[in-house]
Amino acid sequence: MTALEPRDAEVTPPPFDIPASPAPEQDTGGVLGREHRALSIGMVSVVLLIAFEATAVGTAMPVAARELHGVALYAFAFSAYFTTSLFGMVVAGQWSDRRGPLGALAGGIVAFAAGLLLSGTASAMWVFVIGRAVQGLGGGLVIVALYVVVSRAYPQRLQPAIMAAFAASWVIPSVVGPLAAGTVTEHLGWRWVFVGIPALVVLPLALALPAIRRMASGPADPAAPMPAFDRRRIRLALGISLGAGLLQYAGQDLRPLSALPALAGAALLVPSALGLLPRGTYRAARGLPSVVLLRGIAAGSFIAAESFVPLMLVTQRGLSPTMAGMSLAAGGATWALGSYVQARPRTEPYREQLVVIGMVLVAAAIATAPSVLIEAVPVWIVAVAWGFGCFGMGLVLGSTSVLLFKLSAPEEAGANSAALQISDALSNVLLLAAGGAAFAALGGGAVGAAHVVAGGTASSHPAAFAAVFLPMAGVALAGAWVGTRLRVR
Repeated sequence: MTALEPRDAEVTPPPFDIPASPAPEQDTGGVLGREHRALSIGMVSVVLLIAFEATAVGTAMPVAARELHGVALYAFAFSAYFTTSLFGMVVAGQWSDRRGPLGALAGGIVAFAAGLLLSGTASAMWVFVIGRAVQGLGGGLVIVALYVVVSRAYPQRLQPAIMAAFAASWVIPSVVGPLAAGTVTEHLGWRWVFVGIPALVVLPLALALPAIRRMASGPADPAAPMPAFDRRRIRLALGISLGAGLLQYAGQDLRPLSALPALAGAALLVPSALGLLPRGTYRAARGLPSVVLLRGIAAGSFIAAESFVPLMLVTQRGLSPTMAGMSLAAGGATWALGSYVQARPRTEPYREQLVVIGMVLVAAAIATAPSVLIEAVPVWIVAVAWGFGCFGMGLVLGSTSVLLFKLSAPEEAGANSAALQISDALSNVLLLAAGGAAFAALGGGAVGAAHVVAGGTASSHPAAFAAVFLPMAGVALAGAWVGTRLRVR
């Protein structure tokens, strides 16, 4: 296991300020300067296409499940992606630290495209689910490899800017993706949403891969002995993936017997997660452990709350699904704005303060959203609150990425990037499961069956929604405290 902190120590060693790359500091241009232009355009284009796929697949998925007669396996089409992506993240960290990120990135793109093609040409739902699993493996490889490329190919002064560009790449897909996918699904068929994207990845790869080979290939220190392949981390990755899969399976089956796979999943997941995350993460030790923990707190609390916003607006206030989705559309722009703000050189000395402010905004947005359960509160309050919350997320996620690079030795960039992404993904599934359980316990299961009529709904369960949003706001507020522990004394 890679760690920057002894198990019983309170602090991590001092940050590593030497950039983990041969990128020349004398290049006075920005991320679009002569030295980095092809690399930046290629990587941002890859992120743009992945973002479009992520926002579009959810629109096409219900039609695909119905046509393949596999509605009963609908949830597994999502969980299969998540489970294999966790494994891919760990493999990518090992691969990148030993041989550089080029192979992991190329292999991840190939697996991602192969999974899309397999799902898009599937004739049965189980084949579709396998395709999503292959796609998830590729997605896990790609996201970690991209982080390692940033840590090696860009000097520290440019790292916040390229991370802001990654965040901005999600703005257009978050607004256009569902609409475009709906149009393609309606006029051409759902399969084109899956099989059309792989062809679009060729040009970005043609731009990015030669630049990555020149600037970030090979081990971090070619003169040092190649680090041994850590088989223990691979076993832990298998444990965390299998454990997450069992927990998701149990969460979809409310029979008493589902407690058995739930217990088995927890027994696999908990020790595996502790072994893959930096030591001290669970107790918010200063430095890298708190950075990794904060990433999970921010992503998990926000995504768990956001998942219930459209359902609340449709069932409790009578909005159409389109209008409910549009209430979150502006968040893509404010998220990019927050990431842009944290990338400014003038804000660098105040990065920890920006993180705390960001988490307070996230907590306030989540706590404000259920106020629309009161009929007298206008529904546009959600759009305004979520805009501020997304701005806070832009501040936090961009800053955690930059701090990760700053606190990682060059030869540990892959393993630590994998830990950051594992914290993100794992907290999503755990907090979503917790929120879903609270929602169902207070009658939320009847909400989905409610028949929406003009001026109201057939049934109302405001307490079920409050049981999701208010605890998540508390989790986000705890993240503000973790944000005070990012600096190494």
